[in-house]
Amino acid sequence: MIELEKLYTEKSNPASEQIDTVSTLEMTRIINNEDKKVAQAIECILPQIAAAIDLTAPALRAGGRLFYIGAGTSGRLGILDAVECPPTYGTDPQTIQGLIAGGYNAMFRAKEGSEDAKELGEFDLKANNLTNSDVVIGLSASGRTPYVLGGLAYASSIGAVTISIDCSPNSSISHYAQIDLCALVGPEVITGSTRMKAGTAQKMILNMLSTGIMIKLGKVYGNLMVDVKSSNEKLKERALRIVMKAAGCNRETAIAALSKTNNNTKEAIIAAALDISKQEASSLLTACNGYVYLALQKKKRLHHD
Repeated sequence: MIELEKLYTEKSNPASEQIDTVSTLEMTRIINNEDKKVAQAIECILPQIAAAIDLTAPALRAGGRLFYIGAGTSGRLGILDAVECPPTYGTDPQTIQGLIAGGYNAMFRAKEGSEDAKELGEFDLKANNLTNSDVVIGLSASGRTPYVLGGLAYASSIGAVTISIDCSPNSSISHYAQIDLCALVGPEVITGSTRMKAGTAQKMILNMLSTGIMIKLGKVYGNLMVDVKSSNEKLKERALRIVMKAAGCNRETAIAALSKTNNNTKEAIIAAALDISKQEASSLLTACNGYVYLALQKKKRLHHD
């Protein structure tokens, strides 16, 4: 039997005990006031989030992969974060992946029973040939989801980096994680509805993690997404504007730079800023491990010398 009364995420919220009797405006105020607590809860664990970024980025740079694993809302949030990385940061779709209890169909239709099998978490990671070069981030608001427990336990047993994201102190999944990211957002407005504050907290943490990792991997210059893939008209225009701003050039120069670099935004920035060829830009970036600011600094130093 699951002792729900002992779970932090199942506690009753005194602020919303009369929410079914108040005006619609007051209802929204209650929800909004509770939502304000999410950012404050995350602020308390920024050192742990930073540590998680510093643990994950080197693993990915060395060729490892990142797996988010979760059930229900948590699993869907992991998938949401994973699928946005290739178009935004030019990552290989295999590099960051989201796994959800119940598989592909569970993304669109709830399959609640599938989260109860610990062995399925292990099975899904084995099916993706998890190695000790990879990173596994387990998501569970309650911190007890068997599917996530099984996945993190297996990942830990083979020496993969393990991180947990939860909203319950001293949770079960945290025992299998090298770093536990526990955002104590407090009881939900609707008791046990962890798609609310807990879900928002997980989404914010995932945004921070993946963005921080991409910055560490050199996929951001200033605050520009310089590895963006020009896969539609909006992204083509964004890439153009990025080159113009980063290289300090006009639209025509940016268009020409993107054309000669086959729409490689990073190479186009270097080529336009330094007036060099695609081959020279590519070699310079490779020598600087893909960091645009280092490539620009290196070329300027060489020119100065």
